[in-house]
Amino acid sequence: MPAKVFYKAEEYHQNFYKTHSIKYNYYRYRSGRDQFLKKIWKGKKLNSINTKYSNYKKPTDKELRKTLSNLTYKVTQKNGTERAFTGMYWDNKLEGIYVDILSGEPLFSSTNKYKSGTGWPSFTMPIDEHFILKKEDKSLFYKRIEVRSKYADNHLGHVFTDGPPPTGLRYCINSIALNFIPKAEMEEKGYSKYLYLFK
Repeated sequence: MPAKVFYKAEEYHQNFYKTHSIKYNYYRYRSGRDQFLKKIWKGKKLNSINTKYSNYKKPTDKELRKTLSNLTYKVTQKNGTERAFTGMYWDNKLEGIYVDILSGEPLFSSTNKYKSGTGWPSFTMPIDEHFILKKEDKSLFYKRIEVRSKYADNHLGHVFTDGPPPTGLRYCINSIALNFIPKAEMEEKGYSKYLYLFK
């Protein structure tokens, strides 16, 4: 039936998947929605989906072993962690975006980077949740949320709930899993659509 009255939800509900992404992803996982869709669409070819993201691809493992350093391979493919204060971007203050080292997926922006004191690049949010996967990680003695790139499926780091406003999140990311594209080079390298982040 046609809706008669519509009330906009309060401001704290808006963009909940961005401002409370851990809660949202936990709800989404527990709801069974993704598992259901995977089961229903298993083996089906969906030509119209993700065609605009077809440029973001992961090389074969053989290619990765040839092109990546031992440390980069260990961090991105084996869920490793670079030592604090050793990565090239932990203290980078230049304007620009950080992309996946293999696929070039746009992941984080300098506009959401902050000094966390941890020795790793830290961000309050990704550029676009579409390019981020979050998984429960029980590899240590407590539960963490692992962050991976969607198309390259690289291990990037973890996200914690001790960050600053507005999200309260800290995306703690390994420098070695990223490439930095300075603002001045974004258009030339095909990332002009994200220049709005700096206006």
